[in-house]
Amino acid sequence: MPLDGSRTLQVAEGTSYARILGVGAYRPRRIVPNSEVVDAIDSSDEWIQQRSGIRNRRWAADDETVEMMSVEASRAALAHAGIDARQVDCVVVATVSHMLNLPSAASAIAHELGTEQAAAFDIAAACAGFCHALALANDMVRAGSARHVLVVGVDKLSTMTDRTDRGTAFIFGDGAGAVVVGPSETPAIGPVVWGSDGEQYDLIRQDKSWTDVLADDDPTYPFMTMQGSAVFRWASFTMAKTAQQALDRAGVKADELDVFIPHQANMRITNAMARSMKLPEHVRIARDIAEQGNTSAASVPLALERMLAEGEAASGDVALMIAFGAGLAYAAQVVVLP
Repeated sequence: MPLDGSRTLQVAEGTSYARILGVGAYRPRRIVPNSEVVDAIDSSDEWIQQRSGIRNRRWAADDETVEMMSVEASRAALAHAGIDARQVDCVVVATVSHMLNLPSAASAIAHELGTEQAAAFDIAAACAGFCHALALANDMVRAGSARHVLVVGVDKLSTMTDRTDRGTAFIFGDGAGAVVVGPSETPAIGPVVWGSDGEQYDLIRQDKSWTDVLADDDPTYPFMTMQGSAVFRWASFTMAKTAQQALDRAGVKADELDVFIPHQANMRITNAMARSMKLPEHVRIARDIAEQGNTSAASVPLALERMLAEGEAASGDVALMIAFGAGLAYAAQVVVLP
Protein backbone atom coordinates (compact mmCIF):
# COMPACT_ATOMS: atom_id res chain seq x y z
CA MET A 1 0.00 0.00 0.00
CA PRO A 2 1.33 3.50 -0.81
CA LEU A 3 2.53 5.50 2.20
CA ASP A 4 3.32 8.63 0.24
CA GLY A 5 4.76 9.47 -3.13
CA SER A 6 8.12 7.79 -2.46
CA ARG A 7 7.49 4.86 -0.11
CA THR A 8 5.48 1.63 -0.31
CA LEU A 9 4.73 -0.68 2.61
CA GLN A 10 5.74 -4.28 2.00
CA VAL A 11 3.28 -6.97 3.08
CA ALA A 12 3.53 -10.72 3.67
CA GLU A 13 2.82 -13.00 0.75
CA GLY A 14 0.94 -16.19 1.56
CA THR A 15 -0.42 -19.05 -0.46
CA SER A 16 -3.73 -19.54 -2.21
CA TYR A 17 -4.76 -22.54 -0.13
CA ALA A 18 -3.98 -24.38 3.10
CA ARG A 19 -4.60 -27.93 4.28
CA ILE A 20 -4.23 -30.27 7.24
CA LEU A 21 -0.94 -32.10 6.68
CA GLY A 22 -0.90 -34.40 9.70
CA VAL A 23 -2.91 -35.50 12.73
CA GLY A 24 -1.85 -36.76 16.16
CA ALA A 25 -3.51 -37.71 19.44
CA TYR A 26 -2.79 -38.51 23.05
CA ARG A 27 -5.25 -40.51 25.13
CA PRO A 28 -4.57 -40.82 28.89
CA ARG A 29 -3.60 -44.22 30.20
CA ARG A 30 -6.47 -44.67 32.64
CA ILE A 31 -9.77 -45.95 31.24
CA VAL A 32 -12.70 -45.16 33.52
CA PRO A 33 -15.85 -47.25 32.87
CA ASN A 34 -19.31 -46.11 33.90
CA SER A 35 -19.19 -48.51 36.83
CA GLU A 36 -16.61 -46.25 38.52
CA VAL A 37 -18.79 -43.13 38.45
CA VAL A 38 -22.33 -44.41 39.05
CA ASP A 39 -22.31 -44.75 42.83
CA ALA A 40 -21.37 -41.11 43.50
CA ILE A 41 -24.30 -39.88 41.37
CA ASP A 42 -26.84 -42.62 42.23
CA SER A 43 -27.01 -43.73 38.61
CA SER A 44 -26.40 -46.79 36.42
CA ASP A 45 -24.41 -47.80 33.37
CA GLU A 46 -27.66 -48.19 31.44
CA TRP A 47 -28.84 -44.67 32.34
CA ILE A 48 -25.53 -43.09 31.33
CA GLN A 49 -25.39 -44.91 28.00
CA GLN A 50 -29.02 -44.05 27.18
CA ARG A 51 -28.50 -40.40 28.08
CA SER A 52 -25.07 -39.81 26.50
CA GLY A 53 -23.80 -42.86 24.63
CA ILE A 54 -20.73 -42.98 26.89
CA ARG A 55 -19.36 -46.35 28.01
CA ASN A 56 -15.88 -45.25 29.11
CA ARG A 57 -13.87 -42.10 29.43
CA ARG A 58 -10.15 -41.36 29.94
CA TRP A 59 -8.95 -39.51 33.05
CA ALA A 60 -5.40 -38.21 33.11
CA ALA A 61 -2.97 -38.93 35.94
CA ASP A 62 -1.01 -36.18 37.70
CA ASP A 63 1.92 -36.57 35.29
CA GLU A 64 -0.39 -36.36 32.26
CA THR A 65 -0.61 -32.60 32.24
CA VAL A 66 -2.10 -30.32 29.60
CA GLU A 67 1.42 -29.61 28.35
CA MET A 68 2.55 -33.26 28.38
CA MET A 69 -0.52 -34.52 26.50
CA SER A 70 -0.19 -31.69 23.98
CA VAL A 71 3.47 -32.40 23.31
CA GLU A 72 2.79 -36.10 22.70
CA ALA A 73 -0.12 -35.38 20.34
CA SER A 74 1.93 -32.72 18.55
CA ARG A 75 4.88 -35.03 18.00
CA ALA A 76 2.56 -37.57 16.39
CA ALA A 77 1.02 -34.89 14.17
CA LEU A 78 4.43 -33.58 13.08
CA ALA A 79 5.58 -37.13 12.27
CA HIS A 80 2.40 -37.77 10.25
CA ALA A 81 2.93 -34.51 8.35
CA GLY A 82 6.63 -35.16 7.77
CA ILE A 83 7.42 -31.76 9.32
CA ASP A 84 10.28 -30.99 11.70
CA ALA A 85 9.34 -28.91 14.75
CA ARG A 86 11.82 -26.26 13.60
CA GLN A 87 9.58 -25.65 10.59
CA VAL A 88 6.62 -24.66 12.80
CA ASP A 89 6.08 -20.89 12.73
CA CYS A 90 3.15 -20.70 15.15
CA VAL A 91 1.57 -22.87 17.87
CA VAL A 92 -2.08 -22.29 18.75
CA VAL A 93 -3.48 -24.19 21.73
CA ALA A 94 -7.22 -24.38 22.39
CA THR A 95 -7.91 -25.19 26.06
CA VAL A 96 -9.85 -24.09 29.12
CA SER A 97 -8.01 -26.29 31.61
CA HIS A 98 -4.49 -24.87 31.61
CA MET A 99 -4.31 -23.86 35.25
CA LEU A 100 -2.12 -20.79 34.77
CA ASN A 101 -3.55 -17.53 33.52
CA LEU A 102 -0.02 -16.82 32.34
CA PRO A 103 2.19 -17.78 30.67
CA SER A 104 0.37 -19.62 27.90
CA ALA A 105 0.48 -23.38 27.58
CA ALA A 106 1.42 -22.85 23.92
CA SER A 107 4.75 -21.20 24.73
CA ALA A 108 5.82 -24.11 26.94
CA ILE A 109 4.67 -26.63 24.32
CA ALA A 110 6.51 -24.80 21.51
CA HIS A 111 9.72 -24.84 23.55
CA GLU A 112 9.40 -28.52 24.53
CA LEU A 113 8.87 -29.50 20.90
CA GLY A 114 12.02 -27.64 19.82
CA THR A 115 10.50 -25.00 17.60
CA GLU A 116 12.73 -22.06 16.78
CA GLN A 117 10.95 -19.37 18.79
CA ALA A 118 7.61 -19.95 17.09
CA ALA A 119 4.78 -17.57 17.88
CA ALA A 120 2.64 -19.25 20.53
CA PHE A 121 -0.67 -18.44 22.18
CA ASP A 122 -3.74 -20.04 23.76
CA ILE A 123 -7.38 -19.47 22.90
CA ALA A 124 -10.33 -20.13 25.21
CA ALA A 125 -13.41 -21.09 23.23
CA ALA A 126 -14.13 -24.22 25.29
CA CYS A 127 -15.44 -27.15 23.24
CA ALA A 128 -15.44 -25.02 20.07
CA GLY A 129 -11.77 -24.10 20.50
CA PHE A 130 -10.18 -26.51 18.05
CA CYS A 131 -12.34 -25.46 15.09
CA HIS A 132 -11.69 -21.80 15.98
CA ALA A 133 -7.93 -22.46 16.07
CA LEU A 134 -8.07 -24.34 12.77
CA ALA A 135 -9.76 -21.35 11.13
CA LEU A 136 -7.02 -19.06 12.45
CA ALA A 137 -4.30 -21.40 11.18
CA ASN A 138 -5.89 -21.55 7.74
CA ASP A 139 -6.00 -17.76 7.56
CA MET A 140 -2.41 -17.38 8.79
CA VAL A 141 -1.01 -19.74 6.16
CA ARG A 142 -3.02 -18.12 3.37
CA ALA A 143 -2.15 -14.59 4.48
CA GLY A 144 1.56 -15.34 4.83
CA SER A 145 2.04 -14.72 8.56
CA ALA A 146 3.04 -18.40 8.97
CA ARG A 147 3.89 -21.28 6.68
CA HIS A 148 3.27 -24.13 9.11
CA VAL A 149 0.94 -23.82 12.10
CA LEU A 150 0.56 -26.41 14.82
CA VAL A 151 -2.99 -26.49 16.21
CA VAL A 152 -3.63 -28.30 19.49
CA GLY A 153 -6.96 -29.02 21.16
CA VAL A 154 -6.41 -30.20 24.72
CA ASP A 155 -8.36 -30.37 27.95
CA LYS A 156 -8.08 -32.08 31.31
CA LEU A 157 -11.68 -31.70 32.46
CA SER A 158 -11.44 -34.36 35.15
CA THR A 159 -9.83 -31.67 37.32
CA MET A 160 -12.83 -29.36 36.80
CA THR A 161 -15.63 -31.88 37.29
CA ASP A 162 -17.65 -32.35 40.47
CA ARG A 163 -17.73 -36.15 40.78
CA THR A 164 -21.05 -35.92 42.70
CA ASP A 165 -22.89 -33.75 40.15
CA ARG A 166 -25.42 -36.00 38.42
CA GLY A 167 -25.60 -33.64 35.45
CA THR A 168 -21.89 -33.56 34.57
CA ALA A 169 -19.89 -36.20 36.49
CA PHE A 170 -20.27 -38.90 33.83
CA ILE A 171 -19.71 -36.71 30.77
CA PHE A 172 -16.21 -35.32 30.71
CA GLY A 173 -12.84 -36.85 29.93
CA ASP A 174 -9.27 -35.83 29.14
CA GLY A 175 -7.00 -35.89 26.11
CA ALA A 176 -5.19 -33.97 23.40
CA GLY A 177 -5.39 -33.85 19.62
CA ALA A 178 -3.19 -31.92 17.22
CA VAL A 179 -2.94 -31.09 13.53
CA VAL A 180 -0.32 -29.41 11.37
CA VAL A 181 -1.67 -26.88 8.87
CA GLY A 182 0.45 -25.84 5.89
CA PRO A 183 0.35 -24.76 2.24
CA SER A 184 -1.73 -26.61 -0.34
CA GLU A 185 -1.92 -26.50 -4.12
CA THR A 186 -5.67 -27.15 -4.02
CA PRO A 187 -8.52 -26.00 -1.74
CA ALA A 188 -8.57 -28.21 1.36
CA ILE A 189 -10.01 -26.11 4.21
CA GLY A 190 -13.35 -24.49 3.53
CA PRO A 191 -14.66 -21.18 4.87
CA VAL A 192 -15.40 -21.17 8.58
CA VAL A 193 -18.93 -20.54 9.82
CA TRP A 194 -18.63 -19.37 13.40
CA GLY A 195 -20.27 -17.25 16.03
CA SER A 196 -21.60 -17.16 19.57
CA ASP A 197 -24.91 -16.89 21.37
CA GLY A 198 -24.00 -14.78 24.37
CA GLU A 199 -27.64 -14.49 25.41
CA GLN A 200 -27.25 -18.08 26.66
CA TYR A 201 -23.83 -17.44 28.16
CA ASP A 202 -24.67 -19.08 31.49
CA LEU A 203 -25.81 -22.48 30.18
CA ILE A 204 -22.27 -23.87 30.57
CA ARG A 205 -19.98 -22.15 33.00
CA GLN A 206 -17.59 -22.29 35.93
CA ASP A 207 -19.80 -22.30 39.01
CA LYS A 208 -17.98 -19.37 40.63
CA SER A 209 -15.32 -16.87 39.63
CA TRP A 210 -11.82 -16.92 41.04
CA THR A 211 -12.62 -13.58 42.68
CA ASP A 212 -15.44 -15.29 44.57
CA VAL A 213 -13.21 -18.24 45.46
CA LEU A 214 -10.52 -15.98 46.93
CA ALA A 215 -13.10 -13.97 48.88
CA ASP A 216 -14.56 -17.08 50.51
CA ASP A 217 -13.53 -17.83 54.11
CA ASP A 218 -13.49 -21.52 53.24
CA PRO A 219 -12.47 -21.56 49.55
CA THR A 220 -13.32 -24.57 47.43
CA TYR A 221 -12.26 -25.36 43.89
CA PRO A 222 -14.68 -24.13 41.20
CA PHE A 223 -16.33 -26.75 39.00
CA MET A 224 -18.19 -26.73 35.70
CA THR A 225 -21.97 -26.54 35.67
CA MET A 226 -24.27 -27.17 32.73
CA GLN A 227 -27.98 -26.80 32.06
CA GLY A 228 -28.08 -30.01 30.08
CA SER A 229 -31.60 -29.92 28.64
CA ALA A 230 -31.22 -26.39 27.29
CA VAL A 231 -27.81 -27.17 25.79
CA PHE A 232 -29.20 -30.32 24.20
CA ARG A 233 -32.04 -28.41 22.51
CA TRP A 234 -29.74 -25.66 21.28
CA ALA A 235 -27.02 -27.96 19.94
CA SER A 236 -29.32 -30.56 18.36
CA PHE A 237 -31.20 -28.12 16.17
CA THR A 238 -29.31 -24.82 15.90
CA MET A 239 -25.98 -26.51 15.14
CA ALA A 240 -27.47 -28.57 12.32
CA LYS A 241 -28.21 -25.27 10.58
CA THR A 242 -24.65 -24.08 11.17
CA ALA A 243 -23.27 -27.33 9.78
CA GLN A 244 -25.40 -26.94 6.67
CA GLN A 245 -24.13 -23.38 6.25
CA ALA A 246 -20.55 -24.69 6.32
CA LEU A 247 -21.41 -27.17 3.57
CA ASP A 248 -23.05 -24.43 1.52
CA ARG A 249 -20.13 -22.02 1.89
CA ALA A 250 -17.70 -24.77 0.83
CA GLY A 251 -19.88 -25.65 -2.16
CA VAL A 252 -20.28 -29.24 -0.97
CA LYS A 253 -23.58 -31.13 -1.01
CA ALA A 254 -24.48 -33.63 1.69
CA ASP A 255 -24.21 -36.55 -0.73
CA GLU A 256 -20.65 -35.44 -1.62
CA LEU A 257 -19.57 -35.69 2.00
CA ASP A 258 -17.55 -38.71 3.16
CA VAL A 259 -17.19 -38.06 6.89
CA PHE A 260 -19.00 -36.09 9.61
CA ILE A 261 -16.93 -35.21 12.69
CA PRO A 262 -19.01 -33.28 15.22
CA HIS A 263 -17.88 -32.27 18.70
CA GLN A 264 -18.27 -35.36 20.87
CA ALA A 265 -20.72 -33.81 23.31
CA ASN A 266 -23.46 -36.42 23.43
CA MET A 267 -24.38 -39.31 21.14
CA ARG A 268 -28.00 -38.16 21.05
CA ILE A 269 -26.93 -34.71 19.85
CA THR A 270 -24.82 -36.29 17.10
CA ASN A 271 -27.75 -38.46 15.98
CA ALA A 272 -30.17 -35.52 16.06
CA MET A 273 -27.85 -33.40 13.93
CA ALA A 274 -27.38 -36.17 11.38
CA ARG A 275 -31.15 -36.64 11.09
CA SER A 276 -31.81 -32.92 10.80
CA MET A 277 -29.20 -32.57 8.05
CA LYS A 278 -30.53 -35.68 6.28
CA LEU A 279 -27.02 -37.09 5.90
CA PRO A 280 -26.87 -40.01 3.44
CA GLU A 281 -26.15 -43.49 4.83
CA HIS A 282 -22.69 -43.58 3.23
CA VAL A 283 -21.44 -40.70 5.39
CA ARG A 284 -19.32 -42.10 8.22
CA ILE A 285 -20.02 -40.38 11.54
CA ALA A 286 -17.51 -40.01 14.38
CA ARG A 287 -18.69 -41.57 17.63
CA ASP A 288 -15.52 -41.34 19.70
CA ILE A 289 -17.52 -40.20 22.73
CA ALA A 290 -18.45 -43.82 23.52
CA GLU A 291 -14.89 -44.61 24.65
CA GLN A 292 -13.44 -41.15 25.32
CA GLY A 293 -16.17 -39.03 26.86
CA ASN A 294 -16.54 -35.34 26.11
CA THR A 295 -13.01 -33.93 25.94
CA SER A 296 -13.95 -30.34 25.08
CA ALA A 297 -11.39 -28.75 22.73
CA ALA A 298 -9.72 -32.12 22.16
CA SER A 299 -12.82 -33.95 20.99
CA VAL A 300 -12.80 -33.16 17.25
CA PRO A 301 -9.10 -33.92 16.61
CA LEU A 302 -9.28 -37.04 18.81
CA ALA A 303 -12.30 -38.28 16.84
CA LEU A 304 -10.55 -37.47 13.56
CA GLU A 305 -7.42 -39.36 14.59
CA ARG A 306 -9.42 -42.42 15.66
CA MET A 307 -11.34 -42.55 12.39
CA LEU A 308 -8.12 -42.40 10.37
CA ALA A 309 -6.38 -44.97 12.60
CA GLU A 310 -9.28 -47.43 12.44
CA GLY A 311 -9.93 -47.06 8.71
CA GLU A 312 -13.30 -45.33 9.03
CA ALA A 313 -11.81 -42.36 7.16
CA ALA A 314 -9.05 -42.11 4.59
CA SER A 315 -6.70 -39.56 3.11
CA GLY A 316 -8.55 -37.41 0.59
CA ASP A 317 -11.96 -37.86 2.20
CA VAL A 318 -14.12 -34.75 2.48
CA ALA A 319 -15.12 -34.16 6.09
CA LEU A 320 -17.45 -31.74 7.83
CA MET A 321 -16.26 -30.70 11.29
CA ILE A 322 -18.30 -28.73 13.80
CA ALA A 323 -17.74 -27.88 17.44
CA PHE A 324 -19.85 -26.01 19.98
CA GLY A 325 -19.89 -25.32 23.69
CA ALA A 326 -19.64 -22.74 26.46
CA GLY A 327 -20.20 -19.20 25.39
CA LEU A 328 -22.27 -20.44 23.53
CA ALA A 329 -19.52 -20.51 20.91
CA TYR A 330 -19.49 -22.55 17.72
CA ALA A 331 -17.46 -23.07 14.54
CA ALA A 332 -17.68 -25.38 11.52
CA GLN A 333 -15.71 -26.01 8.34
CA VAL A 334 -15.32 -28.58 5.58
CA VAL A 335 -11.84 -30.07 5.15
CA VAL A 336 -10.01 -32.58 3.02
CA LEU A 337 -8.39 -35.19 5.26
CA PRO A 338 -4.61 -35.72 5.18
